[in-house]
Amino acid sequence: MDLTEYKICKAPDCAYYIPNFITEEEEKQLLGNIYSSPKPKWKELSHRRLQNWGGLPHPKGMVAEDIPLPHEDGPLFYPTITTVNVGSHSMLEFYRPVKPDDEKDDSSQSLSDRHIGSLLLEPRSLLILQEDMYTSYLHGISQVAEDVLSGDIFNIELCSSNIGDVLVRDTRISLTIRHVPKVVKANMIFGRRR
Repeated sequence: MDLTEYKICKAPDCAYYIPNFITEEEEKQLLGNIYSSPKPKWKELSHRRLQNWGGLPHPKGMVAEDIPLPHEDGPLFYPTITTVNVGSHSMLEFYRPVKPDDEKDDSSQSLSDRHIGSLLLEPRSLLILQEDMYTSYLHGISQVAEDVLSGDIFNIELCSSNIGDVLVRDTRISLTIRHVPKVVKANMIFGRRR
């Protein structure tokens, strides 16, 4: 698949956005599978729930941490992270991180001062993040009930919505697909021997 037509040119390198990556029927099937998962598979976090399939992230490999917002995913999943968005739209916000030498200057601590832009993630879309968009910026989702679309949305020209539209949020599911090149056995991390 040639991704050139899906590159988000207004964002720092490198992000791709593919609207309608899956069909409505595929979305329904995915949602059915997710909601029918056994309760122990869900991990409760602040204002959201999470399912990890294939392991739990750990600095030494795969084995859970609460993820603050905004956050970075870290080097474990580098160089590419992909997300299929289902159920509802969402707005992914990007921020410059606070550098250690900036910590003395309180004005640089403001989240709004560090905001560089947003990505509108519509239902059934695919987002691919690489390079600086993955390694150099923090990302997060604000806890709001609706989004007023503005000019700071990097991918607005690839979306079906327009600047000025108001989108009401519903339950959104993010299917994040990561390649983890380094996998370790749980007994190496927790000190168990067999």
